[in-house]
Amino acid sequence: MQIKIGQKAPEFSLYDSERNKVSLNDFKGKNVLILFYPQAFSSTCTEELCTVRDDIGRYSNAQAQVLGISVDSIFTLKRYRDEQGYNFPLLSDFNKEVSRAYDSLFENWIFDMKGVSKRTAFIIDKDGIIQYTELVESKDGVPDFEAINKRLEELN
Repeated sequence: MQIKIGQKAPEFSLYDSERNKVSLNDFKGKNVLILFYPQAFSSTCTEELCTVRDDIGRYSNAQAQVLGISVDSIFTLKRYRDEQGYNFPLLSDFNKEVSRAYDSLFENWIFDMKGVSKRTAFIIDKDGIIQYTELVESKDGVPDFEAINKRLEELN
């Protein structure tokens, strides 16, 4: 299913790196920035998430909750979050259901890996409506944080 601006965001519940169950519904009344990324510890994913970590005040000021989602296990995500000092939840979509619901799943990826999250970004507004979508086509690319930040400002 292709996700489009203006549609209701698919609901989900996933475990975070601290073994807590986190649901999209937990953030009703807040904007949510969801960043799907392929693999913990890869250089581009680390660059992407560190960009957000280093600018977390901007997201707090925009009343936005950042959520990182990958198909890595909660154990991998725990180590990744601890090593990089991420200040937002990393959620494990190990069963690939949420990545699939958001049309953010590579059936085939590099090195014959199957079922890896695509690098995509979504902004969901306080009412649960998709307000921004971006698929990063380049393997070394990261989301357009300037466009993301602009859209978050517009929502406030």
